Amino acid sequence: MNSPKQRIVVGLSGGVDSAVSAALLKRQGHEVLGIFMKNWEDDDDSEYCSSNVDFVDAASVAEVIGIEIEHVNFAAEYKDRVFASFLAEYQAGRTPNPDILCNAEIKFKAFLDHALRLGADAIATGHYARRRVLSSGESQLLKGLDPLKDQSYFLHRLTQAQLSKVLFPVGELPKTEVRRLALEWGLPNARKKDSTGICFIGERPFREFLNRYLNHEPGDIVDERGRKLGRHVGLSFYTLGQRQGLGIGGVKEKGTPRGGGEHEPWFVAEKDLARNRLVVVQGHGHPKLQSPALRFADASWISGHAPADGRCAAKTRYRQSDAACTLSGDRLSFDEPQWAVTPGQSAVLYDGEVCLGGGVIQAG
Repeated sequence: MNSPKQRIVVGLSGGVDSAVSAALLKRQGHEVLGIFMKNWEDDDDSEYCSSNVDFVDAASVAEVIGIEIEHVNFAAEYKDRVFASFLAEYQAGRTPNPDILCNAEIKFKAFLDHALRLGADAIATGHYARRRVLSSGESQLLKGLDPLKDQSYFLHRLTQAQLSKVLFPVGELPKTEVRRLALEWGLPNARKKDSTGICFIGERPFREFLNRYLNHEPGDIVDERGRKLGRHVGLSFYTLGQRQGLGIGGVKEKGTPRGGGEHEPWFVAEKDLARNRLVVVQGHGHPKLQSPALRFADASWISGHAPADGRCAAKTRYRQSDAACTLSGDRLSFDEPQWAVTPGQSAVLYDGEVCLGGGVIQAG
């Protein structure tokens, strides 16, 4: 971080990570400007979506640090570039990760473009990730040093042009140190709880939210032999590996050679779109929940080109340990089967601490 003094625009979300990022940069002598991004307007109320509260927190942080803050509305861009894709994927029976698309299309595209128009040399965010510049000039995306907070998975679609303009000030720090610095510097959100949930849904009930936007047709819940166990409310509302909310907790299946015991819980194993059926199996270790390989599409590589076929590691969901595998074109073959590999989610590849990029899972 011993770079020449720059004009840096920081995305201030109202959270402690972006607050400490801005404070660190200001203390290093950079010219810092804060931007608060409003990405969602529909039904934006204080019960579930806290953008008004978040802006007040961001503005309070800016005042303490001694920087200006601008409120920018990207709701139209978000709806066109992120939300429309999110709904289309769910309607097709897949389970997308909108936060990944939000990073690629809003936080590191619309926001970056806006910052450059303001004369910024770079932008900064509170993500737990790191950037390394090679002697060739190529930028690498590295995992954050705090393994419990690493967010490189969500950033794997960044391009060289985007990454070359980004700083991740807290990527070198553990979360505990970020909290400590926030308290030491008197930042007003030092003890603020970390946000959870999808960016535009907030803490509101997920099924209730989707119900407003998706067409849904109830159908049968069946076991792997086709026996009816109950009814689902629409395939879009379920994801592979799901255990809660199936409404069949008291149903038992006896004598299944590949399933668990009769008291084992049920898990979603398949969405049969053609027959509008939700296929469930009993037991976390059921073979239908294990995938030895997957294919991916819509790949995006940090370097700008696909890595060579061969050994690497991959995550098929956030907060998963790296899984050893072999890359062959658009196919990953795992040393150990992966649990509940879900079409629509992202398979993200790593070479040690370096995030290579990834693609959207098509099938297990």
